Amino acid sequence: MEKIAVLLPGQGSQSLGMLAAFENEYSKVLADVFRRASKALNEDLWEIVSTDPQGRLNQTQYTQPALLAASYVIWTIWQGKAKRAPDFLAGHSLGEYTALVCAEALRFEDAIALVALRGRLMQAAVPEGVGAMAAIVGLSDAEIVALCQQFEKQGVVSPANFNAIGQVVISGHKEAVLLAVEQAKAQGAKLAKVLAVSVPSHCALMSDAAQALAEALERTRIETPRFPVIHNANVEILNHPDDIRAALVSQLHQPVRWVETIQRLVSEGVDFAIECGPGTVLTGLNKRIDINLKTQSLNNPSCFAEAESGV
Repeated sequence: MEKIAVLLPGQGSQSLGMLAAFENEYSKVLADVFRRASKALNEDLWEIVSTDPQGRLNQTQYTQPALLAASYVIWTIWQGKAKRAPDFLAGHSLGEYTALVCAEALRFEDAIALVALRGRLMQAAVPEGVGAMAAIVGLSDAEIVALCQQFEKQGVVSPANFNAIGQVVISGHKEAVLLAVEQAKAQGAKLAKVLAVSVPSHCALMSDAAQALAEALERTRIETPRFPVIHNANVEILNHPDDIRAALVSQLHQPVRWVETIQRLVSEGVDFAIECGPGTVLTGLNKRIDINLKTQSLNNPSCFAEAESGV
């Protein structure tokens, strides 16, 4: 029997009205999940997701719980239809928390509160305008690591997301990131572009935020996952709660090793992956990592039948 993996997306998959296609048929699931999330946050999270009257959806402290809740809605619907359990779970950055909720290692309400705190800590860690992130396409991982090292005297700059073969995001102090972008262009990168983000994630500038997050994680109950979860920072499957806590802390200031994560899944015999979230970001990345790994997004109710036939 082929093995299947469920993949949970991170920031960048959110959009206003991202669950509109699910409202008619799955209103009860939507209402229940967002009621629980809103209670945990003491905020009307559904209003933020559906109408966003104050422009909060793209503020990271709201983006993170909103996307976790949206992905969990789709996971809940999928579990009601799936004929079998997944063999593995993996999440990209924020999605690692969603994966742990789906694996029943983290309570949903605890995870909502944690990722909202994570967002606040990340935003507070670096003053606005001091940090930056940039996407570089067309250079090897080794070339990008080397060019980041060239500008270490100008500030922190390092790979933050190994997203696909030849597609890496770098993060750090704005001055150093801009210098690295210009050097990437000079070395023949197909694309080297500063991203419109307010927080330089997954680099050393997040070390203080990671320490504060560690304190919150110590107070959070974590169980042994029901399904194996592959973690971003070390591409390992962890079972002990303390090891999971350490991985979540490391993840905040170390790169997301998504290419290796997908390669690990393939090496474990995974033939079919399901992106359980409101977008298609991970489906697109997977095509650039391993073209033989079939990936189906569940960003629309019409996709469930295709996913079921794929399994």
